[in-house]
Amino acid sequence: MMFFKTSEELDSYYPVRAECAADVPKTRFKARVGKTLSPRRWNAAFTEDGHLDIAAVLRRIQRGGVHPTIKGVVWEFLLGCFDPNSTYDERNDIRRRRRGQYDALKAVCHNMVPTIGSGKFITTPIVTDDGHPVPDPQNSTYAISNSGQLDQREIQWMLSLPQIGLDVVRTDRTLVFYENEANQAKLWDVLAVYAWMDKDIGYVQGMNDICSPMVILIEHEADAFWCFERAMRRLRENFRCTTSAMGVQSQLGTLSQIIRAIDPKLHQHLEELDGGEYLFAIRMLMVLFRREFSFVDAMYLWEVMWAMEYNPNIFTFYEESMDLSSSNSQGDLKVNHKKMLKQYGKFERKNMQTGWTDQRGALAVFLVASVLEKKNKRLLREAQGMDDVVQILGEITGNLDAKKALKEALSIHKKYLSKASFTLLSLPSLLILYKKSILKSDCFLFECSPRSRPKCYREASCPSNYFFSILFSVSSNSFWSSLPHIFFSFSHTVDFTKY
Repeated sequence: MMFFKTSEELDSYYPVRAECAADVPKTRFKARVGKTLSPRRWNAAFTEDGHLDIAAVLRRIQRGGVHPTIKGVVWEFLLGCFDPNSTYDERNDIRRRRRGQYDALKAVCHNMVPTIGSGKFITTPIVTDDGHPVPDPQNSTYAISNSGQLDQREIQWMLSLPQIGLDVVRTDRTLVFYENEANQAKLWDVLAVYAWMDKDIGYVQGMNDICSPMVILIEHEADAFWCFERAMRRLRENFRCTTSAMGVQSQLGTLSQIIRAIDPKLHQHLEELDGGEYLFAIRMLMVLFRREFSFVDAMYLWEVMWAMEYNPNIFTFYEESMDLSSSNSQGDLKVNHKKMLKQYGKFERKNMQTGWTDQRGALAVFLVASVLEKKNKRLLREAQGMDDVVQILGEITGNLDAKKALKEALSIHKKYLSKASFTLLSLPSLLILYKKSILKSDCFLFECSPRSRPKCYREASCPSNYFFSILFSVSSNSFWSSLPHIFFSFSHTVDFTKY
């Protein structure tokens, strides 16, 4: 194994077509000795029977990403394909089972559309909107094998296949890898099978940009599929579209709240330009900055984000809720023990420590906020309309340093949590604030005893003009061993970092 002194040498793992070299963003990421997770460090992180020291791996990735020779296998852990506490034998069993599941799904799809699994892919319609077969214009044959009546799910899936094919042709077309039609067909197969499996959302443009790196990094098609499926557990709600709304709007709403809290002047300016809904950030959130970075830098960004957001319970959580429609986030994951905090990524750990569980506030949202802050002065000075905003933000393509952007995103996350309008405090924290005269004795009243029944909430006003809604949840048997938590909902912002 060797480390590269230049980004050009690193790019050699993902060669760019000569005629496209001038059109791709310059790679900034460099694998660095002592910081980047190397194959040697990766192998040393396993015990003899295969248990992985995930805490050590996360620290290394957060400092310097992952060496290109091991990205695929590392991503499988970061995305929750495997439990770091499992053994080699257990993971081999899981891999065999999953490959069998993928083969079965692919066989169902192949029986309906024989092109799947043939090394070819489709870019023209094969059925009409009402389910009638459409003949191939070149040879007058039909691409579907079912001559009977199709149900609505089958029709919608078959209608999506040519769109997937057209998107495959456009996906990472600067890379030599996709000059091979078999590799394009591999990407099409994975997306087509996923579209059939996810009967709720199916395929939406942009999923191809998320799937492509998995297909390139992971040789076995079934393994690439499940890695993509796990990535979509985090992202699929962004792709949910209705006639009146897009799923990503929930994250755009969170972005709006963040900017309003940390930079009210910029937020007001964007609102005056009719940009308060932050629709200009849709692409960044939908495809995780794929268009803003080179291929190498985008992968570095993803793996560091996933390491920072890592929760050691995701494997168990995903395995227990295989139905996509009932589980697509990490919202219900809990920390089982304080020692486990070391196995969390630094972003997720901070959320756990502060009690902030809004899953719409993924690190990617704070990353967009960091981009807006980077362009703050120009946006305030030059943006006279939304076209100007889009143009100014568009200039970050190829000019954004992923490492610096992530550092700024974490800084904004910390700042936002300190200014958040919803704060969770323990009773000891309340007493500390009380002693510092932030809270006065007439701010709240409560009664509790070992025999107390659960209390409701009481509202009172502070002398400092802050308004509190206080909720006491007191267990009848465990009050003395587990002090109640107190929720404060402020009408104004208190910056607790000052105390």
